[in-house]
Amino acid sequence: MSSVSRLIMAISLRMPPLSSPLHSKWPCSTIRHPSIGLIRRSFAVKASGFENENREFVIIGGGNAAGYAARTFVEHGMADGKLCIVSKEAVAPYERPALTKGYLFPADKKPARLPGFHTCVGSGGERQTPDWYKDHGIEVLYQDPVVGFDAQAQTLTTSSGKLLKYGSLIISTGCSATRLPEKSGGNLPGVHYIRDVSDADSLVSSLERAQKVVVIGGGYIGMEVSAAAAGWNLDTTIIFPEDHLMPRLFTPSLARRYEELFHKMGVRFLKGVRIEKLEAGPNGRVATVKLGNGNTIVADTVIVGIGAKPVVSPFEMVGLNTSVGGIQVDSLFRTSIPGIFAIGDVAAFPLKIYNRVARVEHVDHARKSAQHCVRTLLTSHTQPYDYLPYFYSRVFEYEGSTRKVWWQFYGDNIGDTIEVGNFDPKIATFWLDSDNRLKGVFLESGSPEEFELLPQLARRQPVIDRAKLKDAPSVEAALEIAKNSMS
Repeated sequence: MSSVSRLIMAISLRMPPLSSPLHSKWPCSTIRHPSIGLIRRSFAVKASGFENENREFVIIGGGNAAGYAARTFVEHGMADGKLCIVSKEAVAPYERPALTKGYLFPADKKPARLPGFHTCVGSGGERQTPDWYKDHGIEVLYQDPVVGFDAQAQTLTTSSGKLLKYGSLIISTGCSATRLPEKSGGNLPGVHYIRDVSDADSLVSSLERAQKVVVIGGGYIGMEVSAAAAGWNLDTTIIFPEDHLMPRLFTPSLARRYEELFHKMGVRFLKGVRIEKLEAGPNGRVATVKLGNGNTIVADTVIVGIGAKPVVSPFEMVGLNTSVGGIQVDSLFRTSIPGIFAIGDVAAFPLKIYNRVARVEHVDHARKSAQHCVRTLLTSHTQPYDYLPYFYSRVFEYEGSTRKVWWQFYGDNIGDTIEVGNFDPKIATFWLDSDNRLKGVFLESGSPEEFELLPQLARRQPVIDRAKLKDAPSVEAALEIAKNSMS
């Protein structure tokens, strides 16, 4: 089949049925969008080696999702001379979790470095270095983010002034770190946020000369960055307003286990307090953290991990979800405008297994949504995205660590909890609803076979004998009870 025939087929397949709530009663080539009015789509885009402004397929964003999308284009023979990636970063897409899980280690503890963690090594795939993109005929515009978007003309404008005309567009702009206000000291030298490799480089430079580190936020970033700082043997304090670590997932009992471990590793906790402002010293660099209770903490390096926001500008007209944030898409990652898709952190998608709309900021979803979207675009694949929520963390994995931590969670953390194990090293937590049906499961320090069991349990949601589970003498016994309940 010729590339033109494939493109025509892809266009016909990506048009939603007339019954679709996103495209109800819209004709194939002309649509009336609720925000920008009548749009006449031009699907015939000439792509001849990129000697002009036309691109068949454009991915906006150079993160993890973009890398996995590129690999899927290559697998379908539709990348060479057809695909362009527009990125604000200076490097090719990489496995972003490495930034807080391995990149921040000191030099003597074998830190992660590029090109070691370019996509798609996180899922066992080929390492996609810049040469990989060149070899597969994929154009990557580095450090040239999109600043303008015209859905009617099907054009993008980049910060350098390039005008790109696209046939199909995939938005994978991800998230940006939530920042403290400038008036609160959020932009002082020595204050760090971590979303990309340049942020990580800047933080490593600070850690090399730091003495007192404060980490603001008790979520993923807080846990992983404070664990890395402990690897430098630095005076480290983690501050957050909640009652315990990782409040969106951990139970109080589970959080206590991790807090005790972090304390043994040299990390102090200030819980239930808020930051009033960060104050500079005589040299203009951050020197103290002033708390809402009036106390102050000395710090020469501060890392802020208080959440992230989906990057939707300049794509608001495509259609945003006001409940979960991000760009609204259907189960095939199609937006309200035919030919435009959104994936990864920025996509608000139907979470089929729990019958609700969700936006998931996680590498696993970034990978899977990218692959699902591109298959939808290029083939007759029309199966709805059926994602099972999955989260994990790995900390204290540096050379010489006395305790390496690796936990996984699958499912939904709703209902009553049953905790099994003593955290020496294993512990498991099960979430059961009022009908004793398993909704979610958490495991620390499991074997490969035990971790493989978790998604099966979370997807099958078996009814479990609550009394037997409570009386289980070990994590292994509890998992066996759960496993047997599936049959």
